[in-house]
Amino acid sequence: MKNNLLIILIFFISNFCFSQKVTLTGFVKDSLQNPLPYANVIAKPKDVSKNLQFAISDNEGYYKLILTEGDSITISISYLGYKAIDYKFVALKDTKKDFRLQQSSEQLDEVVIEMPVTVRGDTTIYKTRTFIDGSERKLKNVLKKLPGVEVDKNGTVTVQGKKVTKMLVDGKKFFGGNSKLAVENIPADAVGNVEVIDNYNEVAFLKGLSDSDEMAMNIQLKEDKKRFVFGDVEAGKGNDDFYKTSANLFYYSPKTNVNFIGNINNIGEKTFTFRDYMSFSGGVNAIFSGNFNFRGGDFSQFLESNDVLTSQQKFGALNITKVATEKLDVSGYAIFSNSETSSFIENFNEYTTFSEERTNATNTDNLLGIGNLNIELNPNAKEKWYARSQVKRTNNANNNSLISLVNGNTNTINTDRDLTATYINQNIEWHKRQNDKHTFSSVFNYVFDKSNKTAFWETQDPILQGLIPADNNQTLLRINQLKNTQEQNIDAVFKHFWEINNSNHIYTTLGNKFLSEDFFTDDSQILDDGTINNFATGGFGNDLNFRLNDLFLGVHYKFRAGIFTVKQGFEAHNYSWSLQNQTDLNKNKWVVLPDFLAKIEFNKSKKIQINYNLKTTFSDASKFANRFYLQSYNSVFRGNEAIENNLFHNARIYYSRFSLYRGLMMFASLNYNKQIRGIRNTVDFNDINQFLTVKMFDNPSEDWRGNINIQKSINNLKYKVDVGFNNSKYIQELNNNVQTNTNNNYDYELGIETLFDNFPTIEIGLKNTVGNFTASTNTSKFVTTEPFITIDYDFLEGFIFNFDYRQSKYQNKTLGQKNTYEIANATLSYKGENSAWSYKITAQNLFDAQFKQSNSFSDFLISDRKTFILPRIVMFSIGYNL
Repeated sequence: MKNNLLIILIFFISNFCFSQKVTLTGFVKDSLQNPLPYANVIAKPKDVSKNLQFAISDNEGYYKLILTEGDSITISISYLGYKAIDYKFVALKDTKKDFRLQQSSEQLDEVVIEMPVTVRGDTTIYKTRTFIDGSERKLKNVLKKLPGVEVDKNGTVTVQGKKVTKMLVDGKKFFGGNSKLAVENIPADAVGNVEVIDNYNEVAFLKGLSDSDEMAMNIQLKEDKKRFVFGDVEAGKGNDDFYKTSANLFYYSPKTNVNFIGNINNIGEKTFTFRDYMSFSGGVNAIFSGNFNFRGGDFSQFLESNDVLTSQQKFGALNITKVATEKLDVSGYAIFSNSETSSFIENFNEYTTFSEERTNATNTDNLLGIGNLNIELNPNAKEKWYARSQVKRTNNANNNSLISLVNGNTNTINTDRDLTATYINQNIEWHKRQNDKHTFSSVFNYVFDKSNKTAFWETQDPILQGLIPADNNQTLLRINQLKNTQEQNIDAVFKHFWEINNSNHIYTTLGNKFLSEDFFTDDSQILDDGTINNFATGGFGNDLNFRLNDLFLGVHYKFRAGIFTVKQGFEAHNYSWSLQNQTDLNKNKWVVLPDFLAKIEFNKSKKIQINYNLKTTFSDASKFANRFYLQSYNSVFRGNEAIENNLFHNARIYYSRFSLYRGLMMFASLNYNKQIRGIRNTVDFNDINQFLTVKMFDNPSEDWRGNINIQKSINNLKYKVDVGFNNSKYIQELNNNVQTNTNNNYDYELGIETLFDNFPTIEIGLKNTVGNFTASTNTSKFVTTEPFITIDYDFLEGFIFNFDYRQSKYQNKTLGQKNTYEIANATLSYKGENSAWSYKITAQNLFDAQFKQSNSFSDFLISDRKTFILPRIVMFSIGYNL
């Protein structure tokens, strides 16, 4: 049945491929035969019921129009500063036609109105009304119709292959600049023009000084939405008590903007994921990005998979922006997320000398709150201040029941974990444009990060024998652990930008970063009579204060010559660190870190970038703690106070090529990482029990990563090829023997997508992933093959049909295991043209698959995993647009 569906789809696509089309191509140039890039070429059919077609000339002035055979068309060519011309054309056969424009001394207002896309320097403006047809529901549907703009399933927006890192609405950040919350929730009927700003910097006079590749997208609201409440609400009911409710409410006025987003569901739909959380982790201006690492607290619970057996999600977010005065803006947001899930996973784990069968049943309750306040002061056009405050709080509970089978012996372990964490970040930032030659920037940053973790293990079976001083003559073995960390960072950085001339800059950086981290652990056993057997007498229990001070000076020289931009320099760091409350230790060392950046910009659409850095990192306090503590039911860890900083080479080369109307998009990258000196875990096994510590090694690892992505449009079909590889080699000390492990993975994805006007958008593809893992002389190989289909179809008046299907064929070549499962989802929605009401039927996990299968690889473990998932869900929803 499913194979027949593929054949039918391919048949329909083939028929459309050979429909009668005529291609008009050529060049747009000025009177001196110089190419005019980004000229607008618009085809207006004589039959007004037919859609406009348009092209934008590339950097060589080349354009391409695909027209319907037999149409009578007026071709309008326009370019800022030049007289527009019209050309009558009858589409009878493929034709090449060049156009030559004359400069104009007249006002250009009437020309600008005709341009669907306008390019001015780093800013591209899309007049969205040219591209949409009224069927769009959310911002993402609008963006997908703009040339060169793509939105993936995670809400990430790219323009000509470059990721949008900041999302603005009428010039103000939307929830801190988060793109997913914007594209998934802003109603399409509120969207006016869309601006894309490359090389974006929120401080205008720093643009060109920063080396960041920030790209911002500014959503301009329609005039009737400038002082208006708008949005939508939706409620749905499914089989077996499944439900979903959501609300997206927006109020915009010239001086006050208020946004609210809410969602409650039990269908596994996560409005707020770890990816989203990371975008709310605070930060400073991009010019300081290399000097700060915002870990954002211990919120790793948001890494949990969406593949769960049950799920209850509650999410609410409120964002307010207020223009207090002409010089003062105040904004802030509050986010609340609560996730209650249950999961079931089966693992087959291959260790070096034995195998384990394991099942995990887990219940989690994760609660997160984020509050943010930003104050922006503009005393004048050459000075800017920021004050940013952020507070995060999380409370999490995790209950796990694990059954482990090794060599015929079964262990059952129940684990309860609780985490409470608080994170506070305050920074003050100042920027001053003193004159045309000198610009100054500085930032003061303070972070307080505290987490309290408790873990409780209970089992009738002995665990960690020989590794913990437990009394095994008990009815139950009950172990309790308390692990607390508290970290404070105080950082100050000052930068001076000296613009010798337009082509030569010298940048100087002076800074100091101070870290104080407390690490405390306490492991003990609760005996049958209620007394406590503390493990401190067996070498357990840590109470460590780790302090690190980094005083650094950096000097960089940046120059431009033709198509080249080169920046080179170094930072000299003086690191001083000390350990207190265990063996008192004080160390100091200098490290010089050179770096190099080269950009070759052949034109706006073809670039090469080369980066090299010598980098260093320090481990956290837990790696220095020299007494034992439990990591899990089968592992004990002890740090090593003798370790020092990691040192590694990092190099990258990136190539991008984009030609909208040649239908070509290509990106290629190659990354190399080589550790000169670094720490790695060493492991001693006693059956499944593990004792781990860390050691410094010379040349412990080497890693190559590469990727090439090509997309090419030919005759209303887009062909996609994506190939990637990862080749890594590292040493591992296992049971006092040092061995070399390798991890060689590659994957490719092939796809074809339809681009016809009056035909469903269909993408058919195949993804193949191959993993080869070698530890010592043992090699494991995994192959996953995934054919897939997606369909998006607007039909009749107001109906939209969406369907996605993916079949996964999983093979463990080493053990000869095979498994196939299929995941499909479908949606049918309807909204009348002049109606505020909408109706939707969704089917999730259409074939009622029971689990997904995958594999993973770590230093000493290869794992084959089955993750069980939510059953088939069929839901009917009703929505209302305000």
